[in-house]
Formats: sequence, structure tokens, C-alpha cells
Amino acid sequence: MANATPTPLKKSEMLGVMAESTGLTKKQVAEFLDTLVDLSYKETKKNGAFILPGLGKLVLRKRPKRKGRNPATGESINIPAKTVVKFMLSKTCKDAIVPPKK
Repeated sequence: MANATPTPLKKSEMLGVMAESTGLTKKQVAEFLDTLVDLSYKETKKNGAFILPGLGKLVLRKRPKRKGRNPATGESINIPAKTVVKFMLSKTCKDAIVPPKK
């Protein structure tokens, strides 16, 4: 028998768990999550960061142009500057998932 690896919650399963624990309907929870996601996108684009207390924050980072190497040919290439989105976990979240060693 093969080892069964745990799978992450699907959206419908997450909505069910959250609806049960909050007393809201699945539809209300779905609307809340959709609003939260839209707000996080807009605020990150507008202000460069969006903080979700207890979980982490989305931040925009600018990467400078740099030299790279084509792995197939070994040829040196220029990689242009770009802006990327990163998610940084809060310390509270990290400690809740993987407690620090004592």
C-alpha cells in the first residue's frame, strides 16, 4: 500500500469549514474571501504592500537588471529589471506552523 500524502483543502472544503465555524453561509464566506482577495490585489498594486495580520504580507519588489547564463548553451545573457510580487509570512504564522527549537 502506497503512502497517502495529505492534500490541501480545496476551496469548497475551506468554505464549508469556515461557514461551520462562523455560522455564516458558504455563499457569504465565499463573498468575503473574494472581497479580501480583490482588496489585497488593489492595495498591493496601489501602495506596494498589503498586510494580513497573523498571516503575512504581500509586497512589491523591484529586481535590478542582471547578467545570467543560458543553461543550454552557456551563453551570457542580460536579464531585464522587473517588478515581482512576494508573500512574506509573519513570525506568528511561522511559529504556529513550525514551532521554534528550544
